[in-house]
Amino acid sequence: MNIREEILSNVRKIVIKIGTRVLTNDDGLLDKNRIMELSEQVFKLRLRGFSVVIVSSGSIGAGISALGLQKRPSILPELQAAAAIGQGKLIEVYNECFKKHGYHAAQLLLTRQDFEDRQRYLNACNTLHALLRFKAIPIINENDTISVEEITFGDNDILSALVTNLLRADLLILLSSVDGLCTTPPTPGKSCRVLSVVDSISDDIKKLAFKQKTKEGVGGMQSKLEAANIATGSGEAVIIANGMQSEILSKIMNYDNVGTLFVPYNKKITSRKRWIGFTVKPKGKIYIDEGALGALQKRGKSLLPSGVIKIDGKFVKGDVVSIVEVGGNREIARGLINYSGDEVRMVKGLRTSLIKKTLGHKPYDEIIHRDNIVLL
Repeated sequence: MNIREEILSNVRKIVIKIGTRVLTNDDGLLDKNRIMELSEQVFKLRLRGFSVVIVSSGSIGAGISALGLQKRPSILPELQAAAAIGQGKLIEVYNECFKKHGYHAAQLLLTRQDFEDRQRYLNACNTLHALLRFKAIPIINENDTISVEEITFGDNDILSALVTNLLRADLLILLSSVDGLCTTPPTPGKSCRVLSVVDSISDDIKKLAFKQKTKEGVGGMQSKLEAANIATGSGEAVIIANGMQSEILSKIMNYDNVGTLFVPYNKKITSRKRWIGFTVKPKGKIYIDEGALGALQKRGKSLLPSGVIKIDGKFVKGDVVSIVEVGGNREIARGLINYSGDEVRMVKGLRTSLIKKTLGHKPYDEIIHRDNIVLL
């Protein structure tokens, strides 16, 4: 049994992200034939017993085409207007395709706030699981009509990774216009060597994120590697493959050597720790010394005030913060903080016994308890 079969034979729940370039033709118009073909493949996966969720780009591109614009607007209200027009057209095509098989296309539009707020996060999770019990295919996109810079995901690659974590899906498939992670910059009309398997997203692997993206799309290979890092860090597999290749989804789930497989970490983490470590944007940084670093990484201990060197940012009790190695300036973990930023500044470097004397109260011995720490 090769590594693809070993990993993919255990897959039951799949998130499929489809990029704008896959969904549109050279003129930027929605390619209904390709959407139909991909829908047929998704239907076949459902028949085989897989639960499938789609994260679909294309709404802004569809709106740009409908409006007859020559290029992507640079002004936020115009982008949002294009999304408002295009989103309806996009879901209409999906629904038309799935209706032939007796399925509904269920539209969910999400913003970063839906993931940041724990209750909204759980509500979205419950809705998706309910839809998967029905004859419905969830079609998720960012709510571009209301999103602003502070609450956007940046692109649907990151959104799809967060959805994978939300659902605890077993596999994230990123369908793009390239065959996978290439060792040289992809050039139209020329083939490049594609890595079949990536064991870990090292610095050398990150260097292969050549700065290329299509005129319709937002993300490139860099965002796909970021998405892969999020999903594999939680224990899920990721495949980057060419969505224009015939029967690509069937080939992937039949263990064919297509695309690039990113091997998941050995241990899956709980839903709550996924939320802490990979979903919420940190509100600040806590820099720790070598002793605290070893206690966290090697002994699974909590973070105490004595190990804190300095902090950056403003945060309150219950916020997620980054834990950074002060020497290498490297983020090594994230966690839920027990004290406000001002309080941590007052007790940093002190023994636990001095917390009450310094602050006048001591609700916790730990700055961050080990149960609320996720190592990265």
